[in-house]
Amino acid sequence: MRDRALSGSAYLLGTLATSVVTALALPVLLVPAAARGWAGWHRRRAGGLLGVPADGRSTVRRDLSWALAHVAVGLPLGLAALMCLGNILAAAVTLSLWWAFPADARPTLFSFFDVHVGDWATALIGGSVQIAVLGAAAWWVLPALARLHARLCLAVLAQSDRERLTERVGVLTRSRVGVVDAHGTELQRIERDLHDGTQARLVTIAMQLGLARESLADDPDTVATLLAQAHETAEEAMVELRTVLQTIYPPILADRGLDGALTALAARSSVPVHIELAELGTLPATLEAVAYYVIAEALTNVTKHAAATRAALRIERAGDVLSIEITDDGRGGADEARGTGITGIRRRVAALDGVIRLDSPPGGPTTLAVQVPCAQ
Repeated sequence: MRDRALSGSAYLLGTLATSVVTALALPVLLVPAAARGWAGWHRRRAGGLLGVPADGRSTVRRDLSWALAHVAVGLPLGLAALMCLGNILAAAVTLSLWWAFPADARPTLFSFFDVHVGDWATALIGGSVQIAVLGAAAWWVLPALARLHARLCLAVLAQSDRERLTERVGVLTRSRVGVVDAHGTELQRIERDLHDGTQARLVTIAMQLGLARESLADDPDTVATLLAQAHETAEEAMVELRTVLQTIYPPILADRGLDGALTALAARSSVPVHIELAELGTLPATLEAVAYYVIAEALTNVTKHAAATRAALRIERAGDVLSIEITDDGRGGADEARGTGITGIRRRVAALDGVIRLDSPPGGPTTLAVQVPCAQ
């Protein structure tokens, strides 16, 4: 509660200052870049006070509307906070120094409810009551006024339903293009693996069996050798085909479930991995596969690029959202443009309308956070 009162008071004093600046700088805010930056800063400031995300695209018209509302509402709210806090300070100073004034020069302007200070008892009682009342207002009222202004700020700067729908359509369009590209690339990879691997093995088997048939009557020893070679080639083809199928849906998910598959991934990692796995309930098979591949790719990146000594995996479900977080203590500086697998992870997650956040400052640590809808 104390932190809330302090943050609310500081917010309102800052609002007073920024509303004055906004009023003086209204002509400058006609420049779209200036208005966008100023409004965006206040959006983040209000979101930080309320503890809510404050993302959104700005328009010049909306930013100017916010500037006018900010001056009209922020100025009186800020002045109210300044008067409240200023009078607390004045009362405290006057109360503590009242005795130091000469008897004929003691302040008579300090009053509370029109009770003028004329003696020490009045100063003590009136000052204490004033400090208590204004302190209570600063403790409870100012935070409420600060949150009121923050909500107003976010409401004025919020996108309209049409704008949100347009932005959403744009996101889904880009996501669909990425999914189609990724799907096409995946099909090409599967076709290439089958053509260069399994199909080549099957052709070899057919040739070996054909030669064996031709040699059946004349050279039984050659037939036996060819049949043995065909058998070995068939086993190799089965291994390659199984490998290709594993890239489509890992058999371990069907055999052991997501928790068992993740335990196996962590056990195979050369970097020790601490797993925190909450109760996830029933997840769609597609989502389980995406989660498995995302975590597998992330742990591979930790092993190959991070120079980490340990990693942590936390996966939980909150309502209809599956959250995955992989953290390592490596050197950081992960760059999606350098081909570290983040692009592939992003495409997989985008295919399910999920979001990804990568935080990897130089020197570490690196955190990859993924959120994916998991409604049936």
